[in-house]
Amino acid sequence: MTTVIDGKKIARDIRSRVAGEVASAARARGRLPGLATILAGEDPASSVYVASKRRAAREAGMRDVHRPLSAQVTQDQIAAVIDELATDPEVSGILLQLPLPAGLDAAALIDRIPVAKDVDGLTTMSAGLLARGVPGLRPCTPAGVMELLDTEGVPVKGAHAVVVGRSELVGRPMTEMLLHRDATVTTAHKHTTDLAAVTRPADILIVATGARGLIGPEHVKHGATVIDVGIHRTPVGLAGDVRAAELDGIAARITPVPGGVGPMTIAMLMANTLRAFQSAN
Repeated sequence: MTTVIDGKKIARDIRSRVAGEVASAARARGRLPGLATILAGEDPASSVYVASKRRAAREAGMRDVHRPLSAQVTQDQIAAVIDELATDPEVSGILLQLPLPAGLDAAALIDRIPVAKDVDGLTTMSAGLLARGVPGLRPCTPAGVMELLDTEGVPVKGAHAVVVGRSELVGRPMTEMLLHRDATVTTAHKHTTDLAAVTRPADILIVATGARGLIGPEHVKHGATVIDVGIHRTPVGLAGDVRAAELDGIAARITPVPGGVGPMTIAMLMANTLRAFQSAN
């Protein structure tokens, strides 16, 4: 039988541990970590995501610093908010919610965030630290995937891992993290010919494509661990990039959608915020 990885439980354990360390820091130092969120515009999905992150920060005992901005905000106005938060000693981490309204240069704004407060791990400097294997704040979703693998006892060293997707948010940093853990890594993407031939040898298959139901039994070998990063809203609920029901009895382990990788992203954001606070104090 296929084991369904309980991302909700693993995420709860991480958030509980973070809350305990935040409480200890408050007693010992009289200060709390602070997470600053910047939301430009009123995109419904972004508003929900930011609300979830803010709620998680408060539940962990952190300071919740929120900067809502209008959809008509300019590049310079967002830059000024980032610069203000960058110099605020009460702010440990800064998160600029994406996507931004049309016409704004997200990459330039992200790179204004100091690397020490880049709790999303998305600045060019953070990407460079990851590529060089230097300690730093890592992108939350790939970091969450690594936590899932470790908690489940999935061997990474020497494993053949295939990452389907090459986005800067998930695919590319995921590949780097696996390489640093001595996996043999193959990256597949939308231009890969014969995707099934590439994915079938994988011991660990991580799928982050944004293509609902792309991966099925023809792509997965018996005994593989399958991590589904995709999430799609459908008339009957949420679905992933993997046709999970068809892999029962084929995959050894699989993450569900919802309840798999999603909760880990916020848990790792809390862990990154705590780490940024500890490094600065």
